[in-house]
Amino acid sequence: MGALRVTIAAIAAVVVVAGVAQPVGAQDTEPTVPTTEPGFVNVIEISGLLDPVLANFIDGAIDDAEATGARHLVLQVNSNGSVLSEAALRGLADRIATSTVPVSIWIGPSGSQARGGTAQLAAVAHEVCLSPNSKIGDLGQSIVPDETLSAYFGDALSRLRDRAFGDDEAIDAGIVRLAPVLGDCLIDLEGFQSRVVDSDTGQPRREPITQTFFVGMSLLDQLFHTIASPPVAYLLFLIGMGLLVFELYTAGVGVAGVVGAFCFIAGCYGLDVLPAHGWAVALLVLAMFAFAVDIQTGVPRVWTGVAVAALIVGSVALFDEHDFSWITLGAGLIGMILAMVNGMPAMVRTRFSTPTIGREWMIGEMGEAVDDVSPDGKVKVRDALWRAHTNRATPIKAGEAVRVVAIAGLELEVEPEEGGAKDYRDRS
Repeated sequence: MGALRVTIAAIAAVVVVAGVAQPVGAQDTEPTVPTTEPGFVNVIEISGLLDPVLANFIDGAIDDAEATGARHLVLQVNSNGSVLSEAALRGLADRIATSTVPVSIWIGPSGSQARGGTAQLAAVAHEVCLSPNSKIGDLGQSIVPDETLSAYFGDALSRLRDRAFGDDEAIDAGIVRLAPVLGDCLIDLEGFQSRVVDSDTGQPRREPITQTFFVGMSLLDQLFHTIASPPVAYLLFLIGMGLLVFELYTAGVGVAGVVGAFCFIAGCYGLDVLPAHGWAVALLVLAMFAFAVDIQTGVPRVWTGVAVAALIVGSVALFDEHDFSWITLGAGLIGMILAMVNGMPAMVRTRFSTPTIGREWMIGEMGEAVDDVSPDGKVKVRDALWRAHTNRATPIKAGEAVRVVAIAGLELEVEPEEGGAKDYRDRS
């Protein structure tokens, strides 16, 4: 009986030791899995100027995150400012601050920025992460309430008014958390779940369990957002007006007119959203009108000079801020001037030289030589300048009357009012 008790006690001791030792061993080799539902996080991209389209997109994303029970909504930001009205930006800030789903910001990837009104939204975000070589600041005038900005940016607020902090300075100021990639921002968010996994080296690493979903704008919203960028709006406005001027001098409505109308309307929308100067826009319209006056003559005159001056001043002064690059400015100015001074007159004359419209009415018309036609030169017929040539035997001096006798391509064949040489090639 005593031997039986000893045997039972030994077996019990082994079981107890095994029961204590097994959890310890399992803790070293098994992953730690959270017991709650991991859920999901939505991520949306905010790129370019913060305009009404992006504001509506953020507002809709918050509604969707609340309706579907997302753990977080993360804004991936790379924006150099806002073109929203003060009321609209304050409304968006209030929506972010009162959202039942935490809204965080990741300024990334590397080299991104959050400036102006976009940077002010950081003060109402749940958390702000910054990637290396990225910037936050240039807050400008307070649109989000000063007390909210002061509570978030603290002593750094005055310095952030007119300049941006890089990653090191922003981290030292305690306003952001460093996150080289989006995953580093997500994995430390409150409620975002991960598990510890043993790596091959024996060192534990964290593996996310919460799912991440990227939500994008519709194609139509992307189109309107792209149009509302300064370089696109400027170029569309110029191209649209140029094509409409071209269509004005042609018969009927063609592809150029339809494309021009679309570009012009799109450009008007973009300039309306952006903080464009109304007087600068008026100068661009004046430039197109002045170009149109001289197009049919084919020769630059005073109106062309007025047009070039108005185009340059209007383009340079179109925006106070959020301006476009010198490449965009040069493309707009050089392209439009070349098209209006050289390309457009040639195309218009080609259209007018087709049988559909014809210029037979000009044969027999009287005009005046602008310079010596010997045998080539320029003449004025009904106040329009034309390139012309005449028979070598009858040169015409500047100021003398001429008569149109034929049309050869884009040039007029003329003769003096009296004493024109007979063309012996005509045997009829």
